Amino acid sequence: MMKRLIDTLTATGCSLVVESRGEVSTYNKKGVRDLVWLLDHEPWRLHGAHVADKVVGKASAALLVQGGVCEVYAQVMSRLATPLLDQAGIAYDYGELVDRIVIPQGDTRCPLEQIVAPALTAAEAEHLLREHFEAMQNS
Repeated sequence: MMKRLIDTLTATGCSLVVESRGEVSTYNKKGVRDLVWLLDHEPWRLHGAHVADKVVGKASAALLVQGGVCEVYAQVMSRLATPLLDQAGIAYDYGELVDRIVIPQGDTRCPLEQIVAPALTAAEAEHLLREHFEAMQNS
């Protein structure tokens, strides 16, 4: 199952592949935008899903936990993501495990990882993300 999703992730250049109920969907937005959209509009697609993602940091992991996925593969995974996945009992694997997610333009930590840093649970992390996104829309 996961091999097919990983192959799709690699071959298509998309950022996220979700297998739910036998149906495979691909997504292309940066960051966690697709995960937030799925939680808001098609939460059933994440529940029990198998997911392959280019990058899973703590923010992505929180949203995957909140969505109820059952398995995750990341080409790059942050060490900060693993405790949330472990707490939720979600199986995961990765191509590379890193101390932190850095933005492509430099050596600074991903802003989303900084936003969710204080969160101890996936629910807290999702709340912090949504507060941030709302503040960005209102500014």
